[in-house]
Amino acid sequence: MTVHFPFQNSYAALPDNFFARVAPTPVAAPRLIKLNRTLAEELQLDPKELETPEGTEILAGKSVPEGADPIAMAYAGHQFGHFVPQLGDGRAILLGEVVDKNGIRRDIQLKGSGPTPFSRRGDGRAALGPVLREYIVSEAMYAMGIPTTRSLAAVMTGEAVYREGALPGAVLTRVASSHIRVGTFQYFAARRDSEAVRQLADHVIARHYPEIGAAERPYHALLDAVITRQARLIAQWLLVGFIHGVMNTDNTSVAGETIDYGPCAFMDAYDPKQVFSSIDEFGRYAFANQPRIGLWNLTRFAECLLPLLDDDKDTAIKQAEAALDGFAEQFTAAHQAGLRRKLGLSTEREGDQQLAQALFDAMTAGQADFTLTFRRLSDAAGDSDDSKVRALFQDPAGFDEWAPRWRQRLAEERQTPDERQAAMRGVNPAFIPRNHRIEAVIAAAVRDNDFAPFEELIAVLAKPYEDQPAYAAYAEPPQPEERVLQTFCGT
Repeated sequence: MTVHFPFQNSYAALPDNFFARVAPTPVAAPRLIKLNRTLAEELQLDPKELETPEGTEILAGKSVPEGADPIAMAYAGHQFGHFVPQLGDGRAILLGEVVDKNGIRRDIQLKGSGPTPFSRRGDGRAALGPVLREYIVSEAMYAMGIPTTRSLAAVMTGEAVYREGALPGAVLTRVASSHIRVGTFQYFAARRDSEAVRQLADHVIARHYPEIGAAERPYHALLDAVITRQARLIAQWLLVGFIHGVMNTDNTSVAGETIDYGPCAFMDAYDPKQVFSSIDEFGRYAFANQPRIGLWNLTRFAECLLPLLDDDKDTAIKQAEAALDGFAEQFTAAHQAGLRRKLGLSTEREGDQQLAQALFDAMTAGQADFTLTFRRLSDAAGDSDDSKVRALFQDPAGFDEWAPRWRQRLAEERQTPDERQAAMRGVNPAFIPRNHRIEAVIAAAVRDNDFAPFEELIAVLAKPYEDQPAYAAYAEPPQPEERVLQTFCGT
């Protein structure tokens, strides 16, 4: 049986300085852990073929399918505010692109498939734990309706990788609208290669924003479009308590997708200053800082586009600043609209923002769980019983002061209690990929070669807005001894 990928390779058709041609490094004994059959069918791939030994070898990088044109993409980036002029895919190889059932072009990339010219003395490999983490979180984000890269497959390599000790190696097959980042533009801008920036911008417009291709000022429209998508994306992160962990410019997708699930995490108890990433020593990418950092990253993107905006630099800067000024308004609009939905408000009234902030203040003081607070508010919206929400607050004084204000505001809405409850359940997930659950899954897989917990967690997270009584324990926050205080980068 020959495994067929209907590859197209538009990025590999760009000039040679956009990438390095490199094949995956073969592995010893690939073993398929998980194939995302639904996604495979969406990509017009045959799941049965992918589950064969030949398919597993392709997903592990042991063999290269016909039609692939494997490349490692070049990019630069600001990492924690410090510019690195050359990064690139150091452990990822883009096999090619397929057009899915909806006519959308999607990258198929192997992550952990061996060294590339951009590896910077790294081994180019991935350990099993980070592969499982990215699979779990990216698919959970998709199920919640948040733009994201996705996971097609996870494969063990039969080889060890060495970090602090020996760990089982694995490869993740990642799918994205593209892997083009702000850092990709920075790579060429840093080299003052304006023609390459123009070629890249034209490629991005054609691939992601074809509606602006005929605009009078297409590069201005591109800047506006990327700003809009990032503003909405970051608002969605905050609405589910997600903390990216490494919001570097090389992890900022110009397609507006969440990319690179390294030391990411979801909050348990609400804390706007929450940081999990072990490498974020000063809280640069803390939960509440994410909008500010998003704008900072977009400013770096705008700087790259300046030569395309106007021949006069001062004029180009003014035009870029005018575009960037729109970020705050777009983020605030998306975030506040989302908060109203989470609180059961179908109309906009003066004071709604203050009402939401008062709840966050009470949650901070009472160390209330972010996800469960909103989920139980969904239940309370259908009746007059606030007791289950109140029980989440170690100090309920703030909630006791807030709840009557919320009830009064709900009384101004026209929805019936049942309509309101259904609407709130559709935006307030019961299940998120909690850190302690992910760590338990990884421990079972790495220590005992047991993937049953991984399969169960994936199944639960695929239906985040359903109650799933049989799996109610997955909705619970960690006990004190289960809390995960730090998450780590896969490299």
